[in-house]
Amino acid sequence: MRRQLLILLLLSQVLTSWSQNRRRTFRQHEVGVFGGGSYYLGDLNPRTHFVFSKPATGVYYRFTPSYRFAFKFGFNYGQLVADDALSGEADQIERNLNFRTRLYEWYGVSEFHFVEYRIGHDRYKFSFYVFGGLGYYIFNPQGNYNGTYTDLSGLSTEGQSYKKRQMNIPFGCGIKWNMGKSFGMALEWGPRKLYTDYLDDVSGKYPETAISDNGSTFSNRSGESVAGGMRGNPSTRDWYFFYGLNITYKFPDKGSCHGTGRRRKPLFPNHFHHSTIFGSRS
Repeated sequence: MRRQLLILLLLSQVLTSWSQNRRRTFRQHEVGVFGGGSYYLGDLNPRTHFVFSKPATGVYYRFTPSYRFAFKFGFNYGQLVADDALSGEADQIERNLNFRTRLYEWYGVSEFHFVEYRIGHDRYKFSFYVFGGLGYYIFNPQGNYNGTYTDLSGLSTEGQSYKKRQMNIPFGCGIKWNMGKSFGMALEWGPRKLYTDYLDDVSGKYPETAISDNGSTFSNRSGESVAGGMRGNPSTRDWYFFYGLNITYKFPDKGSCHGTGRRRKPLFPNHFHHSTIFGSRS
């Protein structure tokens, strides 16, 4: 995944520099809504994409200075869940951990269109695209025991502490198409590169020293004596993902021909003064 991230970011930078020299440029402002799903990969779900998906939504603003390039700023809300008891792996079932968290994300990304694209254009109406940028998110993992959810971050289930507000790197890809003069749609999939392995409150070893009774309840659900044993995989970081449908509204153009990007021709040439038609006033 790291290699794909670097490739996408480098590709975006190279293509961005190239696109800024394109002859056809314009100013376009858009707002939109996102609807889809969110899921995570980590110690409680090591490899299966889209499993445990939960509904997600968001809003965004996009500024488009050219047919190839755009800036997008937005907010997403989603949920992440996973449960060892629903895994097909025997060691996970024995570990018997679970978590859920609400997810609040703010982000800013740049987009590059592989094919020239503009909402409402009668020719450039479809494109593949990639994006990358920076994000900020808030999470708060909770564990379920006998039907009651408890915040995990303050229990030091591995003797650890971690920040619940962090930066990330959003990137991904999608497909865009026009839906008339003012609306566009897109299907998008976006991983988030994180700098924590505690999105699910699981990373390293079971604590060797005693912790609170409530902390012990959520630290070791296996029923075995595992002090100092491996509870997760500290060599990898967690990831989360958003995927779904974007619906975009383009604000009306001012002083340009719809779908072409060319300025409207004046009704009368500049040298053709109104007095020529109506006569000079005395």
